[in-house]
Amino acid sequence: MTTAQNYRRMINAGNKLVVGLQRLGLAFGPMQLLTVAGRRTGVPRTFPIAVIPQDGERYIIQAYPKAAWVANVRAADTVTLTRGRRAATARLVEVPVPERGPILRKLVATSPASVGNRYVTTGLAEAPTPDAVADAAGRIAVFRVEPA
Repeated sequence: MTTAQNYRRMINAGNKLVVGLQRLGLAFGPMQLLTVAGRRTGVPRTFPIAVIPQDGERYIIQAYPKAAWVANVRAADTVTLTRGRRAATARLVEVPVPERGPILRKLVATSPASVGNRYVTTGLAEAPTPDAVADAAGRIAVFRVEPA
């Protein structure tokens, strides 16, 4: 099993823990639950997601290649974001590729080193630096959270 596969297994186990704690009403950090209809089945799917505040906006940024939630969000009109016991309907508007670089650069520059490292570990960026992650904007989906 490759390092990327081991990393993904570890993240999947952690995601189950985060979902369980959030469903119990325990909110922490920037984590929220994103519930979106499956693009093929219409069945609601829930994913733990970090909602990042930046320059007066809120963003959800892809951290893993081929993340199912990205394809589901692209196909959906609205999603539900849940933090603890509070839920709200929202629209996720995909940020155009040319506008993603500054958002990604600032994210990595103002976050712990683990954020930049995650993009390298998952194969989305060549290096964990703000510029390298910004250069990978074409491979990293960025969504702005807007009221529904």
